[in-house]
Amino acid sequence: MKKIDNVLLIGVGAMGSFLAPRLYESLGEAHFHVVADGMRKRRLEEQGLGINGAVCKFPVFEPGTPGHVADLIIIGVKSTGLDRALEDIAAFVGPDTVFLPLLNGVDSEERVGAKYGDANVLHALMRVSVVMKDGRCTYDPDLGCILFGEKDNRIHSDRVSAVEDVFVKAGIPYEIPEDMLHAQWFKYACNVGENLSCALLGVPFGAFTRSDHVNYIRETAMREVIAIARKLGIALGEEEVARQSITLKSIPFENKPSTLQDLEAGRKTEIDMLAGEVVRLGERLGVPTPMAALLDHAIRALEEKNEGLFIR
Repeated sequence: MKKIDNVLLIGVGAMGSFLAPRLYESLGEAHFHVVADGMRKRRLEEQGLGINGAVCKFPVFEPGTPGHVADLIIIGVKSTGLDRALEDIAAFVGPDTVFLPLLNGVDSEERVGAKYGDANVLHALMRVSVVMKDGRCTYDPDLGCILFGEKDNRIHSDRVSAVEDVFVKAGIPYEIPEDMLHAQWFKYACNVGENLSCALLGVPFGAFTRSDHVNYIRETAMREVIAIARKLGIALGEEEVARQSITLKSIPFENKPSTLQDLEAGRKTEIDMLAGEVVRLGERLGVPTPMAALLDHAIRALEEKNEGLFIR
């Protein structure tokens, strides 16, 4: 079986903060590094990252640092930062490096493969609700989980088994679904529905437990993604809509999805990867996506509001 000794993580945001402390504790400073440069590097080295009330510091490699080929590179950046991240990790990539992109959406594996080849790119997604504020991350470590694998995991490949071994030793909760594309598109449908309805209305996850109106927006957007997935041969349906309605009851009431957190912090959102991509796929496949189109324009208008466009 392939063995993974050296792990790099680029992107210590919501998803990266869930993995980094456990990987560092398990692998040690000789075998686990974060990739960062400039002010981000200095801040991580000098101030550390606040995670669940603790200050965590990790060894940092600058992009281009020679002589440190990684066995596994975990990519935890946002979709808007993926192209830059793929350039920043170039010096650490070898012929057998395994890539684990944790981005929201359904095209990050294709984008990584276009840069470094498809042979060693695994599929992955995170299920974790993280609150990020003032450089501090807060989450329930018992509720998060990483799903990963090949497209078809009925038989585990050597690289899937090698990554599994890393997660077992680090105590990272994980699942290896038989059908990763089904898992990714289900997560994507949930993300589009939940992220964007909360962002549009300025409400937390708890709104889904109290308002039929909020759920109407969420479920309508979710069903548009499901219709696209079915056109692509991925068997999603009303069962997944019902299942997610139950799952949402377990998320802390006050938690906010990432798009709302971005808007409140004045950051650019991932709207193009969320509603924008749904609209483009719908046009290509002949699937109507009026709710996604509305959400796309609405969130972009809120970004313009943050930029001061509506101030005379």
